[in-house]
Amino acid sequence: MSFKLSERSLGRLEGVDKNMVALAKYAIGITTVDFGIPHLGGLRTMEQQRQLVDKGASQTMKSKHIEGIAIDTVAYIGSRVSWELNLYDDIADAMKEAANDLGIHIRWGAAWHINSIGEYEGSMADAMNEYTDLRRSQGRRPFIDAPHFELSL
Repeated sequence: MSFKLSERSLGRLEGVDKNMVALAKYAIGITTVDFGIPHLGGLRTMEQQRQLVDKGASQTMKSKHIEGIAIDTVAYIGSRVSWELNLYDDIADAMKEAANDLGIHIRWGAAWHINSIGEYEGSMADAMNEYTDLRRSQGRRPFIDAPHFELSL
């Protein structure tokens, strides 16, 4: 099944780097999981980012969203939003394929240790598990932000 981004999602990509927009448009056509761009899932102002940090919805004021080089996704099962983690590694698989095909280097928020997921050998579920194991081996807690994708500059 082929999906497409809604007009609302496309509007939320305004001001985002053209490579990230191209990536999202390509990935939606090859994904097995429908996704969209949520409110504030594209370009953010400093004030919007501050509000997200204050609410605990973001952890940093150094967000790549402020620079316009990051997007967040939201998975859909039919018309229902879902936060089931396995859906996001499926979306990440489509983003990986899109990144590889388009020659765009991106990082995924559930595999921070990989600078360019398009070049990763294996599934994005494997990459997330590898990241989790790495962080735990360092005595650190993994930070899983599975809806998040950013340009790796």
